[in-house]
Amino acid sequence: MLSKTNNSNKMNRHTILTYFVFTYLLINSFNLRAQDIDILDKLAEIAIIDQKIMMPMRDGIRLATDIYRPKTNKKVPIIFSRTPYNFNLWRDGKQQTGTVKRAYEAVKRGYAYVVQNERGRYFSEGEWDILGTPLTDGYDAFSWMKDQSWSNGKIGLYGCSSTAEWQMAVSALDHPSLAAMVPQGFGAGVGRVGEFMEQGNWYRGGVEQMLFFSWLYSVEQDKFKPRIPKGATQEDLIRISRFYDLAPENPKVDMAKAMEHLPIQDILKNINGKYEIFDKMIRRTPNHADWFKGGLYHDNMEIKTPSFWFTSWYDVSVGPNIALFNHVRNNAKNANVRDNQYLVIAPFLHCGYGRDGKENTIVGERNIGNATFNNDEQVFAWFDLWLKGEKNDFKEKTPRVQYYTMGSNKWQASEVWPPKNAVMTSFYLNSNGKANSLYGDGVLTQNKLGDEDYADAFTYDPMNPVRSYGGNVCCTGGAIEGGAFNQQQMEKDQSILVYTTDVLKEGVEVSGFIESTLYVSSDAKDTDFTIKLIDVYPDGKAYNLDETIQRVRYREGYDKEVFMKKGEVYKVDLTPMSTSNYFKKGHRIRIEISSSNFPRFARNLNTGGKNYDEKVGVVAHNKVHHSKKYPSQIRLPIISN
Repeated sequence: MLSKTNNSNKMNRHTILTYFVFTYLLINSFNLRAQDIDILDKLAEIAIIDQKIMMPMRDGIRLATDIYRPKTNKKVPIIFSRTPYNFNLWRDGKQQTGTVKRAYEAVKRGYAYVVQNERGRYFSEGEWDILGTPLTDGYDAFSWMKDQSWSNGKIGLYGCSSTAEWQMAVSALDHPSLAAMVPQGFGAGVGRVGEFMEQGNWYRGGVEQMLFFSWLYSVEQDKFKPRIPKGATQEDLIRISRFYDLAPENPKVDMAKAMEHLPIQDILKNINGKYEIFDKMIRRTPNHADWFKGGLYHDNMEIKTPSFWFTSWYDVSVGPNIALFNHVRNNAKNANVRDNQYLVIAPFLHCGYGRDGKENTIVGERNIGNATFNNDEQVFAWFDLWLKGEKNDFKEKTPRVQYYTMGSNKWQASEVWPPKNAVMTSFYLNSNGKANSLYGDGVLTQNKLGDEDYADAFTYDPMNPVRSYGGNVCCTGGAIEGGAFNQQQMEKDQSILVYTTDVLKEGVEVSGFIESTLYVSSDAKDTDFTIKLIDVYPDGKAYNLDETIQRVRYREGYDKEVFMKKGEVYKVDLTPMSTSNYFKKGHRIRIEISSSNFPRFARNLNTGGKNYDEKVGVVAHNKVHHSKKYPSQIRLPIISN
């Protein structure tokens, strides 16, 4: 039933009857699916439902909040989800049930489920900024919730993607009611952690990840969108939400084609998207001061909350996600916090937890077996421990790190990441100078290299870049399909260098961070180098595992730009890749190297200029060197028995 927070117990039977009749008529008029009707009825039976509470922040802005709580006189803990996404139950003339299902799962277990829009989103007041939302909004929400008469004062955070990414920085504020977190697919909330300087997935290796170009187009509403008058009552907002969703969709565009536009600073403008926030972000260098304002977490901030982290092998930011888990475990000042960090690494795409795990799970084109995972069981056991104080067996039953190994297709456990028995093993790049394409002579070898430098040369034309095919992506508006895809056709390109081991006589498990060092030269002032890790099957199918990139001007750090001189050789350490994959007997290990992976990453136009404001590129003639003097290599964490 619907009620106000302060008088929910005073509702009379007429009000309750009116609500159910209204719900019944709407459900039948829009012909909802039977299971959706059931879940709504089930929730209404067990929950007090309070929609469009306008929660006040310290500056007077009010944030639209829906509350679902058990029908009980006992005080209950809260699972809180704050999001930029639309959770209005009434969309496009239909009742939506995603929020209802999540609320039902929480309420039936004795939790209040509270969902709130960030400021400036939908019915929340104020102006939205992807990084500009004050951290105090989270703190103020915690204070408001703990003071409610029905609250036991314990709050847990739960969500994936943008619904998770704000959690880490708010944890550092150390609100006394914040008892536990479950961040899932949270990489765009991580600014800097260790050697990762991605600034919320905007960059990798100093190169723009173009997913945000598409994402901002899809979520930013027109600046002339309708706005609810300030001071609207809860009754008004509930009524209005039935008829006005405040979520008009931008026209559909071919995002792959849209990303071709140059200069890249005009991509959103060119498709009539809202570009004010984008205009600010596209001009920032990786170490720009504005990245360190607002809601991003950086590793000089201390996470002070027991956390159950979820990430996945084909998500856009598995590397920094895992690095953050390690950072908190190793550096939190509070021993209780250090000892209460847990990690799941699933084999799915972005936010696939609880829905991608099934028999014969297919990620892209690759069958990785039965990756079923008991998501709800573990998450609610975690919340029961911290929010209810139950003495359950979560810590006894749950491994510190649960990770899925592809190839052997099984869940495994470890106390640390990488596993203790992972041995970093160098594989050197070698050839007779003709490693171009699948048909070249490039090899990966554990043998030490000789004195002769048979450098492999290729041409990189930014007007004709190597195209992205599969990969560790999300949110590209259809420009790229994520996951593992057979790379054989791609590897026919002469601008891709291919290095492959001999056929494996025994199976090899690689689990951990993959490090890579290249010695490179170019006739351009600046260029990029890309790398992919590949599992090659006996029939030649070549499935991608992870990928990374480095803009050479940032090889000495992101606080300065150092350009190349023609013909000089430079050492470049690329951002680590991550995986857990069993290369079976008869398979081979392969890496691909090039200078573009577009539109996964923005093209380097090779001029040494700002790049974001340029239309015309320079063709670069690039080389990868390998010899005793220039030991280009990858280092694989091989599991020893």
